[in-house]
Amino acid sequence: MDILLIGSGGREHALAWKLTQSLHCDELYCAPGNAGIADVAACVSLDIMDNGAVVDFCREKEIDFVVVGPEQPLVNGLVDALDAAGIPAFGPTQAAAQLEGSKAFTKELCAQYDIPTAAFARFNNAPKAKMHVRQQMSVGGAPIVIKADGLAAGKGVVVAHSVEEACEAVDACFEGAFGEAGAEVVVEEFLEGEEASLFAICDGQTAMLFGTAQDHKRVGEGDTGPNTGGMGAYSPAPVLTQELIDEVMTEIIVPTLAGMHARGHPFRGVLYAGLMLTAEGPSLIEYNTRFGDPECQVLMPRLKSDLVELMLASAQGSLLELPEAEWDTRTALTVVIASRGYPGSYEKNTVIAGVEDAEKAGALVFHAGTSHKDGKLLATGGRVLNVTGFGGSVGEAQKAAYDGVAKIRWENGFTRSDIGWRAIEREKAGG
Repeated sequence: MDILLIGSGGREHALAWKLTQSLHCDELYCAPGNAGIADVAACVSLDIMDNGAVVDFCREKEIDFVVVGPEQPLVNGLVDALDAAGIPAFGPTQAAAQLEGSKAFTKELCAQYDIPTAAFARFNNAPKAKMHVRQQMSVGGAPIVIKADGLAAGKGVVVAHSVEEACEAVDACFEGAFGEAGAEVVVEEFLEGEEASLFAICDGQTAMLFGTAQDHKRVGEGDTGPNTGGMGAYSPAPVLTQELIDEVMTEIIVPTLAGMHARGHPFRGVLYAGLMLTAEGPSLIEYNTRFGDPECQVLMPRLKSDLVELMLASAQGSLLELPEAEWDTRTALTVVIASRGYPGSYEKNTVIAGVEDAEKAGALVFHAGTSHKDGKLLATGGRVLNVTGFGGSVGEAQKAAYDGVAKIRWENGFTRSDIGWRAIEREKAGG
């Protein structure tokens, strides 16, 4: 099969790396790709938000299958356009991608199908939202969570510790801080617990467990500072026991699939459930309708099954015909190397060296924001490289990953030094 992969980040490099290992993959194209992806795929310049241009390319190159990496093309209806052209694709339709594209849509689905999640209310104007904030905080106190309803690249969420902070967050949404994503606002109760992620491959009616992970969203040591797209992750998530996994599949994933099917929007693709493990049990924070980044960089190296077969079965509605996905039992841990200044402003086109040395030391290096120029590897993004190591425990995997990081020479880069710290503390405590 000739396959087109959509996207340009570390997630897509991990997907490309895994797709090319499939017996079903002949030629792999990636639009637009990056310097690392170019080592395993033919990168093409294509506007991935122009559905017609993507369809035209697929026809020209006689593409057999399309894998959509990022959320924006999904919410933009790329899979619908490919379906209409008779081109099979992995990922949800525009209507099904509302599970990520609209937090209010997901919350109302949860309410209808009794899926555990934080109590919420949705608003399309600031005065009513702020009135609700004051009422809720007078009863329940702080904190309270304010979310832009739409896609805001992970930046549209504020955990407010005062009425003033909450009202400022509401105003920011309606005053355009997050563009169209802030046209509606969701106000939620604050959930306490530990966060973890569970992934499920879905074909509209069937869900197959596709691994667990935990990531580190904040830029600073000890999970402090502003939120980022993710500074590192590890898989599996030790905190998600088999009992909890079964509970999440039964109480959250299966009812979601049933609800989407009943609404006429069967979900095909990967459901990425962001969970809060509360004292009362797992609760859904939000859904993503694609693989996480950097979670994909620890899931793909652990996957032993053929990725193309799983994705095809998802697209064709035939997951029941496949055995459960097989996994390497070791832990994988990835460390993001980011440009100094990220998640704020940062210098671009600085030179990186030593990637080959890291790979020789046994690490996997996935590119997130890189390009080649005049024989040099340049940093072009905020999150630039993902260095993944393996081990029999989170601690061992952490050491392997940071040994790889130490081989990379890039003066403008920085990492957190404590990826996996919670799990490692538990390992040291024997629990």
